[in-house]
Amino acid sequence: MTDERHGGNVWQGGWPGDWLDFSASLRPEGPPEWAMQAMREGLSQARYYPDREMRRAREALAEYLDVSPERVLPAAGGLASIDLALSRRRGTVFTCPPTFGEYEARAAFYGRKTAAWQGRCMPGDTLVLCNPNNPTGAAAAREDVLRLAEAVRAQGGELLVDEAFAFCCPEISVARETAADLVVAGSLTKALCVPGIRLGYLCAGEGTIRALEARMLPWSLSSPAACLLQALPRHRAELLADAERNRARRTAFAAALGALGARVLPSAANFLLADFGRDMTGIAAALKARGILVRTCASFSLGNGFLRLGVRTEEENGRLTAALSELLWEEVCGERA
Repeated sequence: MTDERHGGNVWQGGWPGDWLDFSASLRPEGPPEWAMQAMREGLSQARYYPDREMRRAREALAEYLDVSPERVLPAAGGLASIDLALSRRRGTVFTCPPTFGEYEARAAFYGRKTAAWQGRCMPGDTLVLCNPNNPTGAAAAREDVLRLAEAVRAQGGELLVDEAFAFCCPEISVARETAADLVVAGSLTKALCVPGIRLGYLCAGEGTIRALEARMLPWSLSSPAACLLQALPRHRAELLADAERNRARRTAFAAALGALGARVLPSAANFLLADFGRDMTGIAAALKARGILVRTCASFSLGNGFLRLGVRTEEENGRLTAALSELLWEEVCGERA
């Protein structure tokens, strides 16, 4: 049974690389060569247990994020980071829907109540902010996030900021401002297109990091993931160039979708949320029959008229818009007939 809560379901027949996948938001060119080289180096170390302290990986991640090593904790993916952060408190978990559904799912696993944020919390509560937000792509400015953190702190709560897509707009990150009650969860698997490696992290105050590390399973970071982190600081310029390239592609892609009649929400991430104003489940199925995967948004409670579409290369984006144009026209003609 296919889990429709997430994109990237390429293991549903044939070879994964045969799909043109717009349902996931990954670097469209695949992993950069330097990342592949680092992972190959990691595989050469697979005969040894990884460093339980993750010392070299942690130091490199801290250098990349410009924080002290005592304030970062590598983890096996962004979701593992979120899960670990939500395991620590017992109060209500507040979210800002529509947003990533795993916040509520992981909160429920730990017996925590969930609710939509209404501006108030109690001691022990956690507000989760996805920034940029999934699925809308909307991004809050760094200053606004810090003001929100202060408001939550004054009420005795904790702000957990999910920056899984902040590599697209690093200027909004608050990773350098973390404290006991301001925690950042991040992911590198999307920026580097290595979701199979599982590579995420947490930033927080030193005491919070120590408490979270004590809850983490030993050897959570694989050797390939550790080597990727060790190489990361040397390639900051390439990641920034990827972000600029994504901005240009996203702008052109949004214009092309708008020309098809879709209402495209402004996005700071590497995906777009497009409202076609009609039920898109049939068209999504027709695209799948052509080897193109898109993500409908029923799991976000947005209805069947929305598609969340990853930004890919110019050529690939063009292939999708051409297919959408053809299918939308066929549907209109069928309705007229």
